[in-house]
Amino acid sequence: MIGFKKNPTRPFLSMRKLSLLILLPLVTACSSIHKAPPTPNIYGPNTPYPAQSINTAEQGVETKIFYVTDRKADEDKEPNALIEYSNRRSESMAFGAAKITYEQSKSKEELTWDTLVQLSQTKAGRPNIKSVISSIDEIQRFPETPLIFSATPDGIRLDAKEKALYRASTNTLQKQIRERLKTANQRDVILYVHGFNNSFENAVLDLNDVWHFSGRHGVPIAYTWPSGSGNLLGYFTDRESGEFTVYHLKETIRMISAMPEVENIHLLAHSRGTDISTTALRELVIETRASGKNPQDVLKIRNLMLAAPDLDYGVVTQRLIAEKFGPAFGQITIYMNKDDNALGFAQSLMRGIRFGKLTAESQSERESQIFNNIKNVSFVNVKGVKGFVGHGYFSNHPGALSDIITVIKTNSKPGTEQRPLTHIEGNFWSLDLNYLDAAEAPIL
Repeated sequence: MIGFKKNPTRPFLSMRKLSLLILLPLVTACSSIHKAPPTPNIYGPNTPYPAQSINTAEQGVETKIFYVTDRKADEDKEPNALIEYSNRRSESMAFGAAKITYEQSKSKEELTWDTLVQLSQTKAGRPNIKSVISSIDEIQRFPETPLIFSATPDGIRLDAKEKALYRASTNTLQKQIRERLKTANQRDVILYVHGFNNSFENAVLDLNDVWHFSGRHGVPIAYTWPSGSGNLLGYFTDRESGEFTVYHLKETIRMISAMPEVENIHLLAHSRGTDISTTALRELVIETRASGKNPQDVLKIRNLMLAAPDLDYGVVTQRLIAEKFGPAFGQITIYMNKDDNALGFAQSLMRGIRFGKLTAESQSERESQIFNNIKNVSFVNVKGVKGFVGHGYFSNHPGALSDIITVIKTNSKPGTEQRPLTHIEGNFWSLDLNYLDAAEAPIL
């Protein structure tokens, strides 16, 4: 009889891994109301929140976040209730806008713009601010993909009717973004791709906080894919849904980057969203180079920020580095936490080193030389991450959020006056909870 050998020194499932298995589905709780993150370090009495640089049309306690999703909408919603996008897949993309209202928790007084500005630069003793989704408007539903096509002696030919409908849907999306750019303080887009076990609401609320604390920079667009299975095996379900969504994310990037009005795209991806984003971008880079064009000019990805990337580092070296991925973008910043327990659990399941737990010692001499030669890739070790899971720090760590905001607004590199990160070695840097404290930070 063949069986497993018992090893008393190495239990099949340690208590630590068992705890993570239970907590993993709770990495992001599903709620349409959440607290705003702590005030980023860059703001304070000496460096106020940049309200004066925000167009009047973009000011106020009510904000608007665009979204693109291939989640299936719940058809059984109550009359007049918000649209509910589930974790089920849709063959068609939807484009829309979510309106979000900031409120002051435990206060009967209505929050004003002036008060929100003041609270956005207040640290010690700041009252809790919460954000609530007040409306969701699905503006355009795209035709299902793949579009009907046929093979002809002259090549692939799309069905004329479906092609026209898809083109009309694209025009609607671009028109809405074009109108929003007129009131934006920069002709930029912040595109956010969330991670494992996130709901639609999580995605737009998290982006809303990053966008607000960035000084409402450019136009915010949340790309939200059908994750959020919410059970012990949901991680694997979400991984496959991530593969499902790649084509739709490619189409979204194509539509945005094709707009002459858009100057830069700042793509922020978290957790499993980093795999989706890099896969989509890799295919677009190969396609663009095959046409004889420069991906930096065509895709306009000024900053690619990968937070807590749930990627196998061996796969990264062979699918991204080997494809000369880095030079296709203005700058790539990878945020890491060596104590990220969610990635630690994923690493124990998948075996490969998770990119978000990488250290300088994990690299071979050859890999280190390649990154040094590229020069536009930086690894930032985030210290002082609170909480047992340690995975969502990109939006709730005042130092990490400050660095993300600085990257978006200034495109500055590590080690400069604007980003005085602590150098470790090579392309590796670190930041702590006090990084970019407003008492010393330059005005952005």
